[in-house]
Formats: sequence, C-alpha cells, structure tokens
Amino acid sequence: MRASRLVTLLLLLQNRGRMTARQLADELEVSVRTVYRDVEALSGAGIPLYGDAGHAGGYRLVDGYRTRLTGLTADEAQAAFLAALPGTAAELGLGEALATAQLKLRAALPAELREHAGRIQERFLLDAPGWYGDADRTPHLSEVAAAVWEQRAVVLRYRRWRAPEEIERRVEPYGLVLKAGRWYLVAGGPSGIRTYRVDQIIELQRLEEQFVIPDGFGLAAYWDGCLADFRARLHTGEALVRLTPEGCRRLGVTAAGDGWTQARVPIESIDHAHGEFLRLGSDVEVMAPAELRDRITETVRTLAALYQG
Repeated sequence: MRASRLVTLLLLLQNRGRMTARQLADELEVSVRTVYRDVEALSGAGIPLYGDAGHAGGYRLVDGYRTRLTGLTADEAQAAFLAALPGTAAELGLGEALATAQLKLRAALPAELREHAGRIQERFLLDAPGWYGDADRTPHLSEVAAAVWEQRAVVLRYRRWRAPEEIERRVEPYGLVLKAGRWYLVAGGPSGIRTYRVDQIIELQRLEEQFVIPDGFGLAAYWDGCLADFRARLHTGEALVRLTPEGCRRLGVTAAGDGWTQARVPIESIDHAHGEFLRLGSDVEVMAPAELRDRITETVRTLAALYQG
C-alpha cells in the first residue's frame, strides 16, 4: 500500500510541479506527517526532489526529471483519455485503479501532449444512461466482474419476466457488456451461452472452481450476433397507414405531396404499434391490420367518452 502511495506522490509532483505537504496530504488522503515520511523515503531512494520553505514553498522535482512515453501521438493521447470511463470503472470496483493509471499516463507524456489530454477531459463527458430512467442498481456488479476476471463459476439467483420468475443457476461468466447504461452478463450454463441482466441478479455466490472459456468464443462476436438476432425479431409485421406531411416527418417516411401519403411501415407487435401510432394523434390513420385499427378505434372512443363526460 505504501509503495503505491509513493508512486502516486511522485506522479503528482511530475504532473503538477510544486505542491505543499498539505496539498499532497489532501490528494493522498493521509496526514502531513505521513507525507514528510514519504518524501524522506523517496529522497533516500535517489529521487531528485527538494523542498522550498516559506509561504510559497513546497516540494518539487528537479527540472527535467520525467519519464517520457515515446511514440504516442497527440491524437492517440487524446483517445486514451477519451476512452476512460470513470463511472464505469467505479461500478466495476476499478475507480482508484483508473485514476492511478491516468495519472501515470499523464506523467509519462511530454508537456504538449499532457495539455491535449487535459483538454479532452475538460471538454468531453460520456453520460451513458438514457434521459427517461435512472441507471440500473447493480449491487452485484463488482462480484460479477471479479468472477469474470478470475474465471470462477458462480451460482446466481435471478429474476426473469416469465414463470418461474425466480431461478437459481450455476453459470460460468465469460464477459460483461455495457449497453445504453445497462450491464449484461454473458455466461455459459446448462442451456448453453445466455445473457443475463446484472440488475436482475438477486443473489450471487462465487465458487472456488475455475472454468475454461470455450475455444472460438469471442465476446464481441457473440454480442454482435445477439444484436443481429434482436433486430431480426424486432419488426416482424407491417401496418398500412395514411400520414399527413407531419406524420411522414415524424415516422421518417417520404411524403408524396402536401396531402395524405399512404405507406407500409414495419411494426414490432400490435401492442407496441398501438402505443406508437397513438402518439401521432390525427397525423396518422391506420388502415390495416384490422386488429390494430380496431384497437386504436376503441381507445379513441374511450378517450372521447372520458373527456366529454
């Protein structure tokens, strides 16, 4: 633990120049006395740092003492800092590790690249979850991540939408995927490789037994296959509709003119299309299928009676 703190102290001085003992103590979350001891240890190890007394004093490294990371372009340095996701790393229990890694990278960069990297962090922010919902609560995420990393089997109690609503299953966690602010576990089990929402894990027990990921399995390729299958099942039917120019614009249909445009549009299901077309109000008339037209007609009658009453 102390060795890690000494490295962090050194990197702070490389990044920021002169810092007081109090500033270092605040950054490292230790006492000023501990900072004094750490500075002594670094000096004893031959690190060329010295302290200035007085109000404007502090510790700093001898000019020119810096490790340079060669071969890194400005674009590459910017990409490295843009790719870092502090919120995601914290959820996985790696927040401190990410902060230290960024500190090390910044310390190793030449001055001009450090400026570019700093600008990236100041001006770009990734906020993955959508607007209309808080991020999922995933209390077991760090345990799942540890099992993935260590290739240890787990027994999980899981909540699902169909009966039985709660199941217990031994699985072998192959990888984690973050999609639109939601975490998914890809794992092998008695029924083959399956995908589980991490926020639906009720209880998890890590086992001592380790497993081997099957030859030929690739997390990215598996996930691409899942997405392709999802898209193939997403729109399994179609509806015949008439649209106003505004309705065409909202549905992304090319308008035939200033009047009504007839078009066939893909639908996921009757239930889903019912809600989506109601959002368009009087800018759409559903012609077919008859079941969808009847559902919307009944909803409109119910609304009319409600508001007329």
